[in-house]
Amino acid sequence: MSDRMEPVIIIGGESGLAAARAALTVGLRPVVLHAGAQPVGSWSDYYDSLTLFSPARHSALPGMPFGGDPDRYPRRDEVTAYLRRYAQAIDVDIRTRTRAVAVHARTGGGYLVRTDAGDDLPAVGIVAATGSFGNPHLPTLPGQGEYAGDLRHVAGYRGPETYGGKRVVVVGAGNSAVQVAYELASHARVALATREPVQLLPQRIRGRDLHHWLRVTGADRLPRAVITRLVRHATVLDTGRYRDAITSGELPRWDMFTAFTPDGVVWSDGTTEPVDAVIFATGYRPDLDYLTPLDALDRGVPRQAGGISTTHPGLVYLGLEFQRTFASNTLRGVGRDAAYVMSALAAHADGRRRLRQGRRTADHHRPALAA
Repeated sequence: MSDRMEPVIIIGGESGLAAARAALTVGLRPVVLHAGAQPVGSWSDYYDSLTLFSPARHSALPGMPFGGDPDRYPRRDEVTAYLRRYAQAIDVDIRTRTRAVAVHARTGGGYLVRTDAGDDLPAVGIVAATGSFGNPHLPTLPGQGEYAGDLRHVAGYRGPETYGGKRVVVVGAGNSAVQVAYELASHARVALATREPVQLLPQRIRGRDLHHWLRVTGADRLPRAVITRLVRHATVLDTGRYRDAITSGELPRWDMFTAFTPDGVVWSDGTTEPVDAVIFATGYRPDLDYLTPLDALDRGVPRQAGGISTTHPGLVYLGLEFQRTFASNTLRGVGRDAAYVMSALAAHADGRRRLRQGRRTADHHRPALAA
């Protein structure tokens, strides 16, 4: 088997599917590994009411429109169904219930991917597209270990029904924190705990969704360096309902508490309050432990530029926040990044193939040793 035909191992959900399609366009035949029962990423594990903040017309992967009303905001189960259809439409080898547990460099180039079944799969390159849902970030505060209430990351939250009548604190100032706190407010006594006031952005401007303006102005494609200078704090897209809820006190915002007590929290002014549950919506970190044998990470963060590894030829990444642009880790933006990194990976595979062919030609013309 030539290096050109060796499998490219793609690990992940929507990012992996976008990479699989991009791989086909550059002449690679990928093998897609997915730990779950369906190649839909982590979408089926998100909370029940999760709704995209971009309308359907701006939420599709390359080559397949979302379908339905283009101005609606798809919910979690719609996204899951869409990704299922997308996977079925791609002519690649998708292996579900197969988890990559370690990636090792092969002698002479390329990689071996060890799966949880004990198989070793050879690969000319690796696309690490696992995203971050499997690695939620849970801060540690004084007294946290003694807190007896329900403490979880939003990754483990499903719906508001089990919180009826309880005192709940949601920690975070991003979209997930505000969306979850808002829906809990009609079932429980809720406080939104943040270090700074929540930054709200209008969902619609001059009758058009914000994502329309991001596209036509080119803001969606601004490079990472520009975006990180402009966007310094988490922002929440709002039709006006969140602003009204916070202003009216329906969803009160409190300064972040400083510690836990066994039955509650200590607020910034020193007062204590019993709290039944605390939900941290404090983001995620890259889920890339399987790359540890390569020494390609810096404290869990990939060493990369624009999704291309700076330590290992043939290793690329997808689905990282601000990987190349503002939209990099979104359904609407990952396709552009996929085309970029798969072109680089195809060039690497082609170089490996030519190197091998050159060696074979040299061996063919080498004089036989005298007897």
